[in-house]
Amino acid sequence: MFAVIINTIAIVIGTSLGLIFKKGIPERVSDIMMKVMGLCVVIIGLQGCIQEKNALILILSCVAGAAVGELCDLDGRISRGTERLTRRFEKKEAEGGRITVAEAFINSCLIMSVGAMMIVGSLDAGLKGDYTMLYTKSLLDLITGVMLGATMGAGVYGSALFTLIAQGAIVLLSSSLAPFLSDALILELSCSGSLMIVAIGTNMLELTSLKVINLLPAFLAVPFALQLMQALGLY
Repeated sequence: MFAVIINTIAIVIGTSLGLIFKKGIPERVSDIMMKVMGLCVVIIGLQGCIQEKNALILILSCVAGAAVGELCDLDGRISRGTERLTRRFEKKEAEGGRITVAEAFINSCLIMSVGAMMIVGSLDAGLKGDYTMLYTKSLLDLITGVMLGATMGAGVYGSALFTLIAQGAIVLLSSSLAPFLSDALILELSCSGSLMIVAIGTNMLELTSLKVINLLPAFLAVPFALQLMQALGLY
């Protein structure tokens, strides 16, 4: 939970800096910072993938998961839901002529507190006690918090509380399940998550435009792929 608290504090600090320095971070500076962070995220993901004992499990689970996610259009469903929320508050903004606290809260939550990095990082923390991804996310949220705080105002603080609750819940739930999962399953779940982290990094570098949310069903496919490889004597 310590990494979750650090992430929450990072958002609070970033938002505070944004409110103090209204101009925020120059676009060219924030752009290069995000690109470098993207490189770091790719390296973190690759380090996790190297632990893989049988690449077939990673391939089967991620390909099957991606197919299910795409067929269910998980990314599209989430995007449409968030667009409806945003439009609802945009109407109020148009009437009031300024960004409301509620809109700032919703937008900042969608940007910083909802996404594959939050889910994968929280699962890594809960299942393996590996907080690297959440610490990386904290740095990203610190930078993003400065920009959002400068443009949207104090409503961005609300996303810190949402992050604490949402990430904390996933970490606590996954850590409570960890004792009932085999070491092999935890390793394979981690490797699948690491591949998603690589995808997040390449998206940040604008090398790909993968819908990482659609890859999340891979976590459900991992146990079946592992059982298959064990039954075939390949694990």
